[in-house]
Amino acid sequence: MLEIKNKLPFVEDTSLHDIIKVCQTPFYVYSQKMITHKVEMTKKILGKNIFFSVKANSNQAILKLMNSLDIGADVVSVGELKRSLDAGFPPNKIIFEGVGKSKEDLIYAIQKNIRLINTESLEEIKLLQKLALEKNKIIDIGVRLNPNIDGGTISKISTGKKTDKFGIEINEIEKIVNLILNCNNLNLIGISCHIGSQISNIDAYKNTFIEMKKAADKFMASGINIKHVDLGGGFHVSYGKNDPKFRIEDVKSELDSQFNSSKYELSFEPGRYLIAEAGILVTSIINTKENGGVNYLIVDAGMNTFVRPAMYDAHHDIETITKKTDNSIQYTVAGPICESTDIFARNILLSKQTVGDILIIRNTGAYGKVMSSTYNTRSLPAEVLVNKENFAMIYIPKKIEKNIEEDIIPNWL
Repeated sequence: MLEIKNKLPFVEDTSLHDIIKVCQTPFYVYSQKMITHKVEMTKKILGKNIFFSVKANSNQAILKLMNSLDIGADVVSVGELKRSLDAGFPPNKIIFEGVGKSKEDLIYAIQKNIRLINTESLEEIKLLQKLALEKNKIIDIGVRLNPNIDGGTISKISTGKKTDKFGIEINEIEKIVNLILNCNNLNLIGISCHIGSQISNIDAYKNTFIEMKKAADKFMASGINIKHVDLGGGFHVSYGKNDPKFRIEDVKSELDSQFNSSKYELSFEPGRYLIAEAGILVTSIINTKENGGVNYLIVDAGMNTFVRPAMYDAHHDIETITKKTDNSIQYTVAGPICESTDIFARNILLSKQTVGDILIIRNTGAYGKVMSSTYNTRSLPAEVLVNKENFAMIYIPKKIEKNIEEDIIPNWL
């Protein structure tokens, strides 16, 4: 999304230098044009029933944009549900997932008449029946199934194996049916699954589609009228040149092969795939040093700003927008946080850098600001949305003093 025009960096038709003049680093920048392109392309290939996974980026401006593009919202907390409603999503276009919904969360979702509550345990189904009975309502629900499929991703973002905490094991359909048939206030109309993130193996999708088709048919044969089949998301995003190549068209081919002529309404819940490549993180070099032969660039963004490299050993391309020469130096890019894991990249080649120079961390539109923290009593990063030649700050961080003031000291101290 970052382009060089006349040797200057631009996001769409906006100069990055113009943003830097008014926004203190570190900050995130998103391209409305690229988000729109990814959403429209995904709808064209997979169909209109796309539900944006709000956990990937829950900024109100981003959610309002997603709603304007005529897709739904997939939420995993009551907070995300409230954010989605506030951003304008109609209740009938919101699906509530999540392995840990409280009684209060479920009551709120029932009151808002959202499209579907996807249950993740037999106990949750029982609780919903009790709540529905108390409110004298018939509630449409779904069941998230765990198909016991390894998506081939790293263990920290695997969600489809039987030992993972998500969903109900797919071999327990008979138990689900028996329970539902005794829940007069629940109407089971959908099943869902999500086997993980960053999945590039098409066979994993194929096997998932096969198992979910069998499951839907089994429910139907048991007298449960399944209308919706949510096949999750997890579509792979290439974060660097060495990443596996992924074609969403291949997912569509397997979808057509396994669900050919079926009457089920199929849906997907991508997050990262729709927004990751539409974002960059802009950070300034605040110190340079050499330790044990390692050339360090210390930047003002840290693992509190962008945690993926520290949490997942995730790779993100990093480049400079200043002092581009042919004299390449091997650098390790590190943040200011007092943790040894606060490293964005090791041994990358950049032109000679000095304090004040700007670095760009690419493909940070998903799981960036939304996972940031105030660790080490640092401010959260700002967020900027670009639309052609216009840009706006869509999140302005609180001052550190304000964060400190929110602490409460008891009267005995």
